[in-house]
Amino acid sequence: MNIHEYLAKDLLRQGGCTVPQGDVVRNAEEAIVAYERLEESRCVVKAQVYAGGRGKAGGVRIVSNKQELIDVVKQLIGSRLVTYQTTQAGQPVNALLIEQPCTIKRELYLSAVLDRSVQRIVFIGSSEGGVEIEEVAKKSPDKIFRFAVDPLMGAMPFQARGMGLSLGLKGITLREFVKLITKLSQLIIKHDLSMLEVNPLVVDSEGHLICLDCKIAIDDNALFRHPNLRDYYDQSQEDERENIARSHELNYIALDGNIGCMVNGAGLAMATMDLIKLCGGSPANFLDVGGGATKERVTEAFKIILSDTTVKVIFVNIFGGIVRCDLIAEGIYAAVAEMGLTIPIVVRLEGNNASTGLKKLSESSLNIISESDFEKAAQVAVSLAEKGE
Repeated sequence: MNIHEYLAKDLLRQGGCTVPQGDVVRNAEEAIVAYERLEESRCVVKAQVYAGGRGKAGGVRIVSNKQELIDVVKQLIGSRLVTYQTTQAGQPVNALLIEQPCTIKRELYLSAVLDRSVQRIVFIGSSEGGVEIEEVAKKSPDKIFRFAVDPLMGAMPFQARGMGLSLGLKGITLREFVKLITKLSQLIIKHDLSMLEVNPLVVDSEGHLICLDCKIAIDDNALFRHPNLRDYYDQSQEDERENIARSHELNYIALDGNIGCMVNGAGLAMATMDLIKLCGGSPANFLDVGGGATKERVTEAFKIILSDTTVKVIFVNIFGGIVRCDLIAEGIYAAVAEMGLTIPIVVRLEGNNASTGLKKLSESSLNIISESDFEKAAQVAVSLAEKGE
């Protein structure tokens, strides 16, 4: 679960990390109050969206007086910000962070992510802050440093000191860097964070470290331990179809193709999308209905898929391990009949009672094409999608 920058900074502040003074606002009146509270002529206005690249897209502005502030707030609130991380539709700007500016001597990059390949939290640091870490990795991989954290010991001072020295830090800056790593490590464990990124981490004119920008992602599977953090989620920042799917315990991610996919199991869903691409098609979504593909879940899945008007065909790929394929076939038949679907539906069943399920579908009068072979089913789906264009 992603959260907004201002909430991420609240967590950092609670953990003893230094962040700029600021307030979140939702209209010009609140912005003026926040501006006057800073007691400075200049301030930074930052659009609160779940995307990076805000500065280049005009989502981060520096204003020098109250009238400039009002103009910028009116421009941003209610708009949709398009960055390199969003679709062309952009993301809605419903809140702004009015923040105190600071003098910047250096900009660093610091993050901590869950690396499943080593089953550890890995800290990543770079002397190239303020830019996308992907670009640094491409152009200057020698400027990226990392270390893995032992889950029992936590981040050790010698590890942080080693990274700090690699970044060229000295004196008070190095000492603060070691303390910051320790605080962030504790924060990650306390809140079950899967990702924490401070970019840039700035060194001010006096050598102190300030977390100027921060992105945090919380492990969805651990939210039951943090009911207070559930309210941090902003549904307006996500695709509405994904929000609806989440309410029905369906895993859905919108893509830009024209073949709707409904699959049980994340691994099989990934393989299904890969095979569609291999056959020359393009998936419109990732959708995992889970192990219990009941009539109700299948119906909701169809509704979500069909809310994308670009979908020309639906490819249903079910492996019956625990569940029976004949019962799933009945659920698919009932859902299609109830909804009166007219676009072609290709159904591939494999596993427990698959032959019985396929027979039921093939004998129906609905526009359902049943197929037991995975590759053949994908080829049929791609062919139908091409004809429907």
